[in-house]
Amino acid sequence: MNGAFDVERVRKDFPVLSRELSGGRPLVYLDSGNSSQKPTQVIETMRDHFAMHYSNVGRAHHALGTESTEAYEAARDKVAAFVKAPSRDEIVFTKNASEALNLVAYSFGNRTNTDPRFALGPGDEIVISEMEHHSNIVPWQMLVQRTGATLKWFGVTDDGRLDLADGVITDRTKIVSVAHQSNVLGTVNPVAEIVRRAREVGALVMLDSSQSVPHHPIDLAGLDVDFVAFTGHKMLGPSGIGVLWGRAELLEAMPPFLGGGEMIEAVWMDRSTYAPIPHKFEAGTPPIVEAIGLGAAVDYLEGVGMAAIEAHERELTAYALQALAEVPSLRIVGPASTEGRGATVSFTLEGIHPHDVGQILDDRFGVAVRVGHHCARPLHLRFGIPATTRASFYLYNTTSEIDALVRGLHHVQKVFA
Repeated sequence: MNGAFDVERVRKDFPVLSRELSGGRPLVYLDSGNSSQKPTQVIETMRDHFAMHYSNVGRAHHALGTESTEAYEAARDKVAAFVKAPSRDEIVFTKNASEALNLVAYSFGNRTNTDPRFALGPGDEIVISEMEHHSNIVPWQMLVQRTGATLKWFGVTDDGRLDLADGVITDRTKIVSVAHQSNVLGTVNPVAEIVRRAREVGALVMLDSSQSVPHHPIDLAGLDVDFVAFTGHKMLGPSGIGVLWGRAELLEAMPPFLGGGEMIEAVWMDRSTYAPIPHKFEAGTPPIVEAIGLGAAVDYLEGVGMAAIEAHERELTAYALQALAEVPSLRIVGPASTEGRGATVSFTLEGIHPHDVGQILDDRFGVAVRVGHHCARPLHLRFGIPATTRASFYLYNTTSEIDALVRGLHHVQKVFA
C-alpha cells in the first residue's frame, strides 16, 4: 500500500466506516484518540488464530502450542521493529499503557531493588507535567505515598505548550515521566530538551507515547529515553494489549511486577528465581491473540507507511484548525497551528456544555467525538474549564468528515441560541 496516500482505499479496510446509524446517518468517527477502529486485516488475523491455531504459549509442545508461541513471539518482533527498539527482549507485553506505567513506578523505592538508580525516599523527586493523562499521574502519586518522595510538575502555557521552567528538574530528580503527545491538546512535547535536562542530573526519563506511536514514525534510539509506554487499541489493534519498552540493563535491574506462571526460572517453597527479560514481567497466561492482533496492526500501519499517515493527519489538522476557527464562540484549547502538534483538537463552545455538544452531534449528525475531561482533569482545571469536546483524527478520516463536524457545531449553536 506504500506510495501515494489514498484515504478512500484505506477506508474500505474498516468495515465500521460503512455503517449507517439510525435514520440513515453515516457514521463520522472522530474519536480515535480514545480508541481507533480496526481494519479487516486485524479482525481476520485474530479470528483465524482463535479458530485454527489457538493454544497457550510457552507451555505446550504440541503443534498448536508451537504455532501460538511462534505467532506471539513474532508479534513481539514486529512491535520491536516498528519502534526501532535495540532488542526485541526490551519489549514487554502488558494489558495497556497504564499497566506499563505502573510497572515502572513499582520499581522505584522497592526494597527488593538494590540498584541506586531506583532508590527513592524523602527528599527525592519525581517530575511529571500538568498535561498528563491520569495514567501518568496516579501511579506516581501512589509512589510518593509509599516512599515519602516529592512529586513536581511542569506547568502548561496559555497556548498549550509545556512550561519548561528552570528549577523543576533538580539534582534530587530521579525520574521524569511525561506525555510524548498530549491526549487533549495535541501538543508534541520537546523530548530532546527534557532528556538533556534530565541527563544533566542523572535522572531517568519515561514517555507515555500512547498518542504518538499510532501517528508518527518512532525511533527509540533517536529519542534517547529510558522507558516508553503505549497501547494497542489506539493503533488499530485490539484492547487488552499494551507495551512497555525499557533499556535492557534497566529492565534486568527491576523486580517483577507480578508473580506467577512463566515468569519464573525455578521455584522452591521458600524462594524463586526469575526468567530473563521480557518474560520476567509477563506472569500468567498473556493476552495471546491480542498480541497477535497488535502484530497485524503493525503490519497494516507499515503497509500504509507511517510518514504518509503523519502527513495525512497534518493536512487534516490544518484543515480542522482553519474550519473550526470560523465557528462563532468556539475556543480551541491547545496550539493554534500544526507546528509541534498532532491530530487532536479540543475546544469549547461558549455557554454550551460539552456533553450537550457531543449528544447533539451524535443524535443528529452521526458525528462521534469525545466529551469530558479525557482523563486529564488537572489540565482542565489549569484552563479553568470543567470539560472540552475533542475531535481526534486518524488515517481513515477525511476533510468531508471535518465539514460534517463543523455543520453540526453550527446546528448546536442554533439549538442553544
